Amino acid sequence: MYNSETPLRAELPSSKQLTRSTVIAAVCAMALLATLVLPAEYGIDPTGAGRLLGLTEMGETKTRLIKEALADAAPASDAAAATAAAMPPAVSPASTTKPAPLNEAAAATPDEATATVKWRDEMTITLSPGEGSEVKMRMKEGERAAFAWSVQGGVVNFDTHGDGDGNSISYKKGRAVPADTGNLVAAFTGNHGWFWRNRGEDKVTLVLRTSGSYADLKRMK
Repeated sequence: MYNSETPLRAELPSSKQLTRSTVIAAVCAMALLATLVLPAEYGIDPTGAGRLLGLTEMGETKTRLIKEALADAAPASDAAAATAAAMPPAVSPASTTKPAPLNEAAAATPDEATATVKWRDEMTITLSPGEGSEVKMRMKEGERAAFAWSVQGGVVNFDTHGDGDGNSISYKKGRAVPADTGNLVAAFTGNHGWFWRNRGEDKVTLVLRTSGSYADLKRMK
């Protein structure tokens, strides 16, 4: 019924040949995993090849977007509970205790807090609903940069972070924030900056101002 002939025992691969082929396949798979898959999918670059091929940055962006999506999907009740827990207890109308005055530094707006800073760079970014953007500064470890950014027409989610040479760090995150200001100190040599996303229903305009010790300011996307 079948025309094919049964192969002779001598024609079959030996156990040694099968073992060698298996080892070669495993080594190739591990090499592809380390140089292509891990950098492109998770931003992990143990060999440095992913950074040279431009895959590590793509993986870091994917990981950040996944974390942001998970945070946005958290039940609104959790945020409401956290807000309620952070609220001070209600004061009885009969109480004669006067509230403590607000700290002037805490009450200051970003423009007031950085009024004496001489800005080196300024960048304006327009974000449509659902759109995100990333801006980075090339900094050496220990270098400091002052910054102030504000949003016109709405609020944004943000992640102040850094990456480079296999290192990554998140300095600060926020949701539905209209502005932020401060000093960014590089934890290691690499790229340090911000990722913003407009989760609102209207287009917004974000203005970023920076000054201090950094090589350059660049919009990554």
